[in-house]
Amino acid sequence: MKQPLDVLKQYWGFSAFRDMQADIIDAVLEGHDTLALLPTGGGKSLCFQVPALCMDGICIVVSPLIALMKDQVLNLNKRGISAYAVFSGMSIKDLDRIFDNCVNGDVKFLYLSPERLGSEMAIERIKKMNVNLIAIDEAHCISQWGYDFRPSYLNVAQIRLLLPKIPVIALTATATSEVVDDIQEKLEFKPNRKVFKKSFSRSNLAYVVLQQEDKRTKLLDILKKVPGSAVVYVLNRKETKEIAMFLYQNQISANYYHAGLPAEKRSEIQDAWINNEIRVIVATNAFGMGIDKPDVRVVVHLTLPDSLEAYFQEAGRGGRDGNKAYGILLYNQSDRDRLERNFETSFPSFKEAKQVYRALGSYYQLAVGAGFEQSFNFDILEIANKYNLNPLLIIPALKLLVQAGYLELSESVFFPSTVQILSDNKTLYDYYLRNPRAEKLIKSILRSYQGILNHDVNIKESQIAKALNTGQSEVETMLKKLHQEKILRYKPQSDLPLITFTIERQDAEHLIFDKARYDFLKNRAAARMKASLHYAEEVHCRSQMLLEYFDEKDSKPCGQCDVCLGRYENPTEEDRKMITASIKKYLLYEPHTLRKLVDRFPSNLENKVLKVLEYLTDNEFVVKNKDQSMEWNDK
Repeated sequence: MKQPLDVLKQYWGFSAFRDMQADIIDAVLEGHDTLALLPTGGGKSLCFQVPALCMDGICIVVSPLIALMKDQVLNLNKRGISAYAVFSGMSIKDLDRIFDNCVNGDVKFLYLSPERLGSEMAIERIKKMNVNLIAIDEAHCISQWGYDFRPSYLNVAQIRLLLPKIPVIALTATATSEVVDDIQEKLEFKPNRKVFKKSFSRSNLAYVVLQQEDKRTKLLDILKKVPGSAVVYVLNRKETKEIAMFLYQNQISANYYHAGLPAEKRSEIQDAWINNEIRVIVATNAFGMGIDKPDVRVVVHLTLPDSLEAYFQEAGRGGRDGNKAYGILLYNQSDRDRLERNFETSFPSFKEAKQVYRALGSYYQLAVGAGFEQSFNFDILEIANKYNLNPLLIIPALKLLVQAGYLELSESVFFPSTVQILSDNKTLYDYYLRNPRAEKLIKSILRSYQGILNHDVNIKESQIAKALNTGQSEVETMLKKLHQEKILRYKPQSDLPLITFTIERQDAEHLIFDKARYDFLKNRAAARMKASLHYAEEVHCRSQMLLEYFDEKDSKPCGQCDVCLGRYENPTEEDRKMITASIKKYLLYEPHTLRKLVDRFPSNLENKVLKVLEYLTDNEFVVKNKDQSMEWNDK
């Protein structure tokens, strides 16, 4: 067996482990079932990658995020470590090839989505593999108590039956005590289990909540006052572009990121931000998982997430280098209204879920009894328009169908275009005679892509177009025509989410839902929403509130959040004199709007300034003009 430190140095170039990593790795190598709770950026992946490389055999890694799996596989391959990822939507031939390599080749890591783990093909091949470790990433997904429960994660229990002597390591960044217990129960941890929990306290990260109506102006103010790299989380795709444009127009380098952008574009934007070519990335919650940028100085949320788990994980992307950083939430009454409204729409009726299921079956032209383990591109707007469905209803209805075990819905994943020649030489020759325009195209791809007669091969239409001195759209049109005429099989690139039918299509009227589970999940969601609102609205140390939510009950005030810095305290007499003198000086010089006047003071004094200003206005020391500007009134 190799030594962990030697493996760390060989593949990652580090000379020492971070806090707790060495202890977790030792527990795994000693054969203990292990649960590791490490905050975002705590180096969870090394806790299973290093011990797996110390031992003979292959490590099975279960992860719900296709983008993260692909990213980790790419990084391992760059380090000379053989790794593959298997997820919904891949062709049978690709699956067969990868599984064969894992059985017969020198592969060290096989990443599997949980729904693919439950497939018969995966189970049969895993039986033949020399498995040394089972790693469960994002392990909170296995628990109904958690904020991101996924029924497909329950498939993981099956692998324990196949490999009863192989240790399991479960990893997560966010889990309450209920979830910690549930993970161990669902994964059937053995009595000699080990649980490692690093405190969720982040002494270098200051949490701030600002009650703010004009969020854009305040965002600009924050980014001007806090230098360095930043992430801004917003509600939807439309807002990512709008806010990025607003920042750009105000001389702040920014770009936007969401799951609807092409994969290559997302990678380009992400790389530019990581390399500090752009300062601010404005994103939906699709951004951040697996991103290791240590020097983020501020993470701003323009909208309140529906769970503290999500907020803690996203805000925690700031200050991973240990230097001072800020997690700032801009909040107002509309956030509460939106969360309460979303909560109501997040739990559709069983009748509405059946309606969506029926529409999917019709859209994909699946007969009742067909479709088992088939995956399809999922375009929510197209389906909504075709079947006159409310787009806001479709995703919650799909989640209900996922929880009931009928479907799986994966995040957007990039599949490049593929081609396989289906015709023999004689058929191709006859086709050339009848279609001379297609001859150059077919001969070009035969020359350029090896194996295209035997299996699907990834192609780039732009490269083919360049070789033929024509346009890409012309190449795509010809390939589609050849596909229709069964000369070849052409699958254009896709960057859409995937719907997988986990069991054959059912008659929608006969779908069965578990009402007790439905009620349980609804109550848990309500509790999480209530905790988020409590964090945003309560005047109490922000860090203490977060730590208490994650069962760290005895933490001390952080001394650096907005509450600890006195933003919500009433101004002392000394404060009143100092603030009044400053306001008088500013307003005697020139009239000010409220925003301009408040912005002249440090942000931690904002609440006190507003209270002093209220007193001065009530007593007519400060008066408002018709244009709403204020000036000093020397009575």
